[in-house]
Amino acid sequence: MEFVKEHENFVRFHEEKRSGERLRRLKEGHGHAEKQFMQQIWWPLIGHFLHLHPEYEVRDFQDNTRFVDFVYLRPPHRICFEIDGYGPHARDVDRSRFGDNLMRQNQLVLDEWKVFRFSLDDITQHPRRCQQVVLNIMARWYGDQTQLISLTHREKEIARLAANTVDPLKPHVVAEHLGIRVEHARKWLHSLHSKGIIKPASGEQRIRSYILDPKGRNLFI
Repeated sequence: MEFVKEHENFVRFHEEKRSGERLRRLKEGHGHAEKQFMQQIWWPLIGHFLHLHPEYEVRDFQDNTRFVDFVYLRPPHRICFEIDGYGPHARDVDRSRFGDNLMRQNQLVLDEWKVFRFSLDDITQHPRRCQQVVLNIMARWYGDQTQLISLTHREKEIARLAANTVDPLKPHVVAEHLGIRVEHARKWLHSLHSKGIIKPASGEQRIRSYILDPKGRNLFI
């Protein structure tokens, strides 16, 4: 249910920012295959849709306008994700369209986009294999992301809270934010500390507050 809500918010956010052809392409192009990529691959790994843009308009070096299923715009890199279904439409693509699709990818690469393609079959039948590719992308171009896959949803939420809080994070603040008991908040904070996502801000024998470790901050920039 959480994914459904976040996905609805994601689509609504991008619809409100678009008009004309860009809005039409979003409504018509963001369908079942694209939603499966978000639900089966992206959401379990990343836990949010920051920097991700659906049905994104790009111009190639010949000034042609093209739309890509997803782009991940997080400096200093630009990454494209294309989702390819295999059905009657895909089988009936003529030679000209087939060649144009290959040329489009070549032009994106020449414009220094990093392009990755996933089949809908792999997304639905081999999601772990696809997740590993995305995880390797994050690790290679955005630093050490290997902890991301091992964080629970609650740990991700606490890490996000730490990233967006000016003051050091204290157990009672986490407890209030999540609606849990203070002793349970201490347990989750200790878990994040052991994974190197947060580090002590005060206290020696008994840690009273935490701040985000640089490794953890890399998850949110």
